[in-house]
Amino acid sequence: MATQITGYRSKAVAAAVALVNAVTTTEGDDSEDALREILRVNEFFWQQLESGDVEAFREWGRTLRPFFEAEELMDAAELLNDLMLRIPMHPHISNHEPHGVHMHYAPPSSRLPDRFRAATLMKLSELVCQYGLGRTGVCAADGCDNVYADTSKAGRRRFCSEACANRTNVAAFRARKRTIDDKTA
Repeated sequence: MATQITGYRSKAVAAAVALVNAVTTTEGDDSEDALREILRVNEFFWQQLESGDVEAFREWGRTLRPFFEAEELMDAAELLNDLMLRIPMHPHISNHEPHGVHMHYAPPSSRLPDRFRAATLMKLSELVCQYGLGRTGVCAADGCDNVYADTSKAGRRRFCSEACANRTNVAAFRARKRTIDDKTA
């Protein structure tokens, strides 16, 4: 029997980021199929997503967006604390595949949206308690409104993806080159 340590690298953090980006960004896709894929990729019971649950997931994505936009730790903490008071929670140890022994945060009889809310809320809270706000935010690339959560060891991420980081770095390089070329001309 394998025990999973689910600290800040938990799939729930990645799921929260993916949901917020799907629901709140200009390039997002919040269709039922896209939401189902977010659940599948992040190892939630995606088969349990019912059409009637889709709006609950969309609303949760909109609810979490201000957390990623928070610039002050206490603002983020206040938001998370308020949500912890509103979301039904009942932490307990569970043991099922593919995770082995791990924590669940919603009552065992909860429907998928409540289990998702509780898991993402708890893992984002753990992330903030361990690292502050330095590992979350809105992408620094011009024109991108995606959010991110940095799960790397270094914790220096400022972009939602390698594509945005590369595009920004190439633009900065070209701007520096133009400045040098202008000075030598």
